[in-house]
Formats: sequence, C-alpha cells, structure tokens
Amino acid sequence: MDFAEKERFKVSFFLGVKKENWKRSPLKKKKMATQVEPPNGIGTQGKHYYSMWQALFEIDTKYVPIKPIGRGAYGIVCSSVNRETNEKVAIKKIHNAFENRVDALRTLRELKLLRHLRHENVIALKDVMMPIHRRSFKDVYLVYELMDTDLHQIIKSSQSLTNDHCQYFLLQLLRGLKYLHSANILHRDLKPGNLLVNANCDLKICDFGLARTSSGKDQFMTEYVVTRWYRAPELLLCCDNYGTSIDVWSVGCIFAELLGRKPIFPGTECLNQLKLIINILGSQREEDLEFIDNPKARKYIKSLPYTSGKALPCLYPNAHPLAIDLLQKMLVFDPSKRISVTEALQHPYMSPLYDPNSNPPAQVPIDLDMVEDLGEEMIREMMWKEMLNYHPEALTGEPEVCS
Repeated sequence: MDFAEKERFKVSFFLGVKKENWKRSPLKKKKMATQVEPPNGIGTQGKHYYSMWQALFEIDTKYVPIKPIGRGAYGIVCSSVNRETNEKVAIKKIHNAFENRVDALRTLRELKLLRHLRHENVIALKDVMMPIHRRSFKDVYLVYELMDTDLHQIIKSSQSLTNDHCQYFLLQLLRGLKYLHSANILHRDLKPGNLLVNANCDLKICDFGLARTSSGKDQFMTEYVVTRWYRAPELLLCCDNYGTSIDVWSVGCIFAELLGRKPIFPGTECLNQLKLIINILGSQREEDLEFIDNPKARKYIKSLPYTSGKALPCLYPNAHPLAIDLLQKMLVFDPSKRISVTEALQHPYMSPLYDPNSNPPAQVPIDLDMVEDLGEEMIREMMWKEMLNYHPEALTGEPEVCS
C-alpha cells in the first residue's frame, strides 16, 4: 500500500466510524482535571498539582492535564497538553511504584525497552518526569503519545468492522511485531487492550512490562501476570523453551476476536483454557506433541477425549477465505509449525497492503535481561538512571535535595 492508498483508506475508515464508540475507557463520567493546592501547602518548584479520580498528580508545570482517560492495575492515565510544544500526550501515574517488587520490575523493564524502540506501530514514551528525591521517590509519571482508544473497546463497541478494517489492523500489528522480534524482543502479553488505536486508523503496540529478550534465561511466567485467553499452548503447558511463535499465537487470538467480536478461547483457568483450544483445533497427533517437555503436561493433553475440532469457516462464516487461511496458520498447536510474523506478512491476505521495504528491522538487538531478585533500592536507582536519559540537564549539577 503506497502513501496515497494508505491516506485514502484512513479517510474512508474515519468516515465510517461512529465517534461515540471510540472510548478510551468504559467509565462514562470523566470529570476534568482539577488544580489543587500542594500537600501541606508546600509546593515544589517546577511542579503543579491536580486531582483526578481522587488521586493527586504532582506533575511538571509544562504539562496541563485535561481529564482522566483510563484506570488499571498499574495506575491512572490522563490526557494532557505539553504547552511548550502544544502536543497532546497521555500521562500515566504509577502510584507507590515500589510497593510490589514484581510491578516495580515491570515498570523498569518498560522504561529500559521503550527508550530504544522507534517504530510507527509501537507506542512512544515521550518523557519520564524526574522526581524530587532520588532515593525516596515513590510515584512514577510516564508520558506517552496520546491515542483515542484501544482495540478491546472497538471490538466490544457497535462499530461495524469490515474486512478492510481487520486487514489493516492486522497489518499494523504484524509490522510492529516484526520490528520487536528483529530487536530480539518477545512481547509476551499481546491482547486487544494492549493495542492502542486512533480514529485515523493508527495502531500501536503498548505495555512492555512482560517483554523479554528471546535469548533470556528467565522464561518463567506466572498465572498472575499473563493474560490467559491469549496465551500460547507452550506457555499453558509450562514448556521451558519458547520463542517468537508465542506472540504469533496471541496475534491469531486477536485476529479471531476481530472476526467474531468475542474471544475465541475464553478459558476460566489453565486446564479449561487447554480444553477450549483442543475443542476447536481438534485432538493433536503424537508428532505434534513432541515440543511438550513436561511429561505431566503431555499426559494431560493425551488424556483429553478425542475431538475432530471445529471448522473455522463455520465459526466465522462472514470472514474472507484468505483471512481464515491465515488464521488457521497462526492457531497451530505445535509452535514449530506455526507461521512466522514475516510469513504472515507475506501471506496472500496481507499482500495487497504489505510493502517489505517499508518495515526496516531494529538497528541493534536489545538486551533486556535483568536480575529478577533486585531489591527496592537498586530498582529505584536503575529507574532514576533511566529517567536521566530524558533529562540530560539533570546530569550536571544535581541539586542537593536529590541525593
């Protein structure tokens, strides 16, 4: 797709959008940000204070908050304007960032990763606000480019999604993922809620708190942190080794959800998740279970009642035949036989849109491996050093209050 075709597609897509359906959050009453006095009446130079959803935001004075737009397990997000550049941004406040060590590592991992990534289908981290006290700060403020909504909100809305929509969303997801994999990065938590979208049809991958380098030693993923419905069989079966194909499985689940407007494998727990997968894909042949290196897991899969599975064209009768063919190649139980991201982009379903020359790889592989048992003080210090990359002026002459 050349530039002119892309712009025509965006215009036609935008004209078909019901604006009331493009919501960043299901919460309807979004009060505007309210400026408040600093705690105890004592403010800090260069900062001003706002209240949103009963949360206090202590932010740099160059940012003027507009309203809260989202709330999640890791903080509150508000839309804002950078009055120095007049650019709209999203500010995420992570409250008590070091209260939970796992969550603190997740934030640090995202900081380390996004500093290196530059791709139009990957969310950009524009700024990280410098806290006042280097060794005792608790809250972290991340500044991202502002997007209108996410794919989860679009899927569950009444917005009509044509084959062109599905095709274009999938193209951008695969392009962003190819870039990540070229940088040696596994996202590991792809889902509709982690795909941000604008009304002009731009899609960007976000939330890299679970990302790892594909050669990383730490391959363990807990039930708590990983979204089950989009989890590849090799992860559900606790396999020790896995690679980029886990992200391809997640893309397949997202693609199916775009086609059917509901999750394809909405498991209630791990074993139920596996049963749902087998019920649709069908019982697997012996040679397709060789990748399972956990004897108990292999025994469980073989113990499930035989099923011939369900035909995807019957599940998605309105889908384009080439879309079904690509989906079948993504949702393959054996990861070694699953289509790769590059192959998916070259599939006939994608060929009308994909230009291989427009998707250069990352310049260098990224090393994201970290010691997982770091203490709070070390995580805070590493986070501080990451923040300095956005504030080179703070490298010279740090004020005494920061030490």
